[in-house]
Amino acid sequence: MTEAFRNDDPTVLSATSEDICAAEWLQKRRFWTWTDEDQAALDAWLSQSPAHQAAYWRLDAAWDRTQRLVALGPVMREPQKEPGRKSTWPFFAGLAASAAVAVMLGAGGFLYYSQPREKIFSTPVGGREIVTLADGSQIELNTNTELRASLRDGVRTVTLVRGEAYFQIVHDPRRPFVVATADGRILDLGTKFLVRKSADNLEVALLDGRVRFDPVEARQRHAVQSVLTPGDVINATPVSVSVKKVPVANIEQQLSWRHGVLVFNHATIAAAVEEFNRYNDEKLIVADAETGALTFSSAFPINGTEEFVRLAQKTLGLHVERRGEAIVISR
Repeated sequence: MTEAFRNDDPTVLSATSEDICAAEWLQKRRFWTWTDEDQAALDAWLSQSPAHQAAYWRLDAAWDRTQRLVALGPVMREPQKEPGRKSTWPFFAGLAASAAVAVMLGAGGFLYYSQPREKIFSTPVGGREIVTLADGSQIELNTNTELRASLRDGVRTVTLVRGEAYFQIVHDPRRPFVVATADGRILDLGTKFLVRKSADNLEVALLDGRVRFDPVEARQRHAVQSVLTPGDVINATPVSVSVKKVPVANIEQQLSWRHGVLVFNHATIAAAVEEFNRYNDEKLIVADAETGALTFSSAFPINGTEEFVRLAQKTLGLHVERRGEAIVISR
């Protein structure tokens, strides 16, 4: 929702193009991934004009002052609002509250940061990527994963569109961290957790700390809000939600992909084939249910299709046939 403020307010400054660019730089530096390339680009922008430097450092200093005021919140009083007066600039609300700066766009006085800013991260089949946020939180994306990140009204929100991601989140009650999916919403309470989203299932596994899971109740029978503790695993489908307890070591084993390894412990051939196909363009096919039900224990690199095929042939005595870009496994 956009918000407006009175043009005759002496504490509100009209925005310049330098203010807008400075706000964009500050948002990215404070809240999202910051690389050496980003720093070089910022330095280049600052060197272009003294006005650039003044706008950026004025915003940066105002934000620091606001953060100190927030930290003193319990002993501060909220100023009285004039009738009909709304708060300004949701993203930098503290800046406006301290009369540091507000950004105006257009004759209507709409706020520049009233609209959410979104950044998209994705990995290809077999790819992995680590995203480090400015607060030290990390998100590790597994194969064929898409994640959309935004900051709005002080809430850090990521939407897992597909795939799998491991979250190590620095808890900040002033800026909640939320993972949104089509089947539920995960609120971080200071934790390490895994989220895996497929076409018909959402899995959330908690390694450390706590998270709260809010299912999409309109689509799920008997759905209840759940606070997970270490070892809890939630599976949510369009019609149901289930919770089970497993050893934390099992979740750690599930995260072996972070080290480029797939670990199978009494796994079925069908489950192993499904997992290998997530990481490789060359697809494995199980010819029949009897073959798929056979179990084994072993570990392979994520691109170790050939090693898995050799195990199927030599250890399990299975037949392997190449058909174009597919490998068919049968008895």
